[in-house]
Amino acid sequence: MAGSANRPSITTEVVAAESWAGPHPAGEPTGETAAQAVLESTRGRMWGGLRPLWEDKLALIGAVVLAVLIGVAIFAPALAPYDPLESVLKPDGGLAYLEPPSSAHWLGTNTLGRDLFSQVLVGTRVALMVGFVAAFLVTLVGTTVALLAGYYRGFVDDVLMRLVDVAYSIPLEPLAIVVLSFLEPSIWNIILVVAALAWRAPARVIRAQVLSLVERPFVKAARVSGAGDPRIIFLHIAPNIFAISHVYVAITFGWAVVAETSISFLGFGDPRAISWGQILHQAFLSGAIRLAWWWAVPPGVCIMVTVMSVFFIGRAFESVLNPRLRRR
Repeated sequence: MAGSANRPSITTEVVAAESWAGPHPAGEPTGETAAQAVLESTRGRMWGGLRPLWEDKLALIGAVVLAVLIGVAIFAPALAPYDPLESVLKPDGGLAYLEPPSSAHWLGTNTLGRDLFSQVLVGTRVALMVGFVAAFLVTLVGTTVALLAGYYRGFVDDVLMRLVDVAYSIPLEPLAIVVLSFLEPSIWNIILVVAALAWRAPARVIRAQVLSLVERPFVKAARVSGAGDPRIIFLHIAPNIFAISHVYVAITFGWAVVAETSISFLGFGDPRAISWGQILHQAFLSGAIRLAWWWAVPPGVCIMVTVMSVFFIGRAFESVLNPRLRRR
């Protein structure tokens, strides 16, 4: 096809980028070999961003803990000894009312006689689903906004950065109360509220990196070789900010888990879903939150462990943003 024949290939663009940067010193590859080396280097930068995870012991522990939580979330119905929504009866036929931890109920029961261990296990699903989905949406939106603002600059940059300023001025909890009061309280609406605000941080930070990359010789060479704006943005610039996006996946995950817990604790969570925030909300409403420690402590510990594990993973990736933290 004529259009395809006239369009430069990625190899042509990479070779042009190498030529733009100046002549190769003696002994360095040229031509097709240079193009291959540059492409492999780009892939290496994308996946090499995972290297800090293996070099930091706390990050590795956090990754193991997160993997265990994912396994618990997947197999929660099979692991739960009781139905989390059914009241448990004692051998004498009475309701297992607010019983402390025992061999029959590892984390005790609540005022409705429901097994808290089963509820905590099932609640893992909601926490991880909110964390993963919100992190994906926030990183996708924030990175896309940063690429467009940093590449086009001018009017586009001004408009998008003003939207970032507006997002920074809106607090999470009041927005959640307003949105969930008009919409049906659900996990997906909570994710929508979290994603509507959390994209602001990656958009601002990644934009600064894009502004720098736009001035690099390989971008100018790609333009000279005839590459269109989408090709330059997503094929040449995007791989160079992939490592920074990794950082915000970890940061947003923990933030989203805490946000969902806070919203559910305030009573605006999905009443049909069992989450750690809902367990704390029911404990608070019953008035037993100070008397029955086994009702409030387990979900609180789970929230803390989940956020800490993701924090350790994100801390390992801080070296991507701050090279001074890299170990010699």
